[in-house]
Formats: sequence, structure tokens, C-alpha cells
Amino acid sequence: MTVDYDAIHTLIREVPKGEVASYGMIASLIPGAGPRQTATALRSAPEGLPWFRIVTASGHMADHSGAEKQRRLLKSEDVAFKKNGAVDWFAHRWRGPSKGWVEQSGLDIETVMETIAGWGR
Repeated sequence: MTVDYDAIHTLIREVPKGEVASYGMIASLIPGAGPRQTATALRSAPEGLPWFRIVTASGHMADHSGAEKQRRLLKSEDVAFKKNGAVDWFAHRWRGPSKGWVEQSGLDIETVMETIAGWGR
């Protein structure tokens, strides 16, 4: 199964200012995707995509050349970091996509809600 990078980009646009999602959170809502596919999709991100709102599951910036820029951009959106350098998940974890995205995705709302409930574990 080929992963639809445009679908990943569309979902990333759902993450609002001041919130962050992990690569895995995004992948969990895209059939056939995993965290690595999310990372690959970010490498081909179109202009204006808020790529910097996607972090590792631990809340840290992924090891890439744009990590410091990513941290600056998140701080400019008032995203708080813990002493260990990770995003404060409690305060800034993405709450999930909009109803419109769910309707467009073809996924049923129960499946999406169950997936979101698993993010906090």
C-alpha cells in the first residue's frame, strides 16, 4: 500500500498554533502510514505547511538540521518546554482533527475517537 503524502500534509494542517503532534499521532490517522512515512512526507512539505508542529513521541525535536529553527518557531507560538528540552505534552498536545477533516477522510468518528484516546498512553 502506498502512503498518500498529500493526506499527511492535509492532516498536519489541522494541528493549530500552539499545539504539537507526534509523527506517530499523525500516522495513526492515515491508513497504511507509520511515523517514518510522516517524516518522509515532511521532507517534501509544501510551502506554508506547519512542519515544525510535528515532534517525536518523547516531545523532542527530531535530529535534523532544522531542529533549532523548529524550537524557535514553537516558542514563537508560546509552546512551553520542560527542563529536559521536550515539549510540555500536557499543555500543548494536539486534541485531534476537525469534524470536517474526519468527514473528508472517510474514517468513522468512533474509530478516530478511539485512536485519539490512545494518544495519551
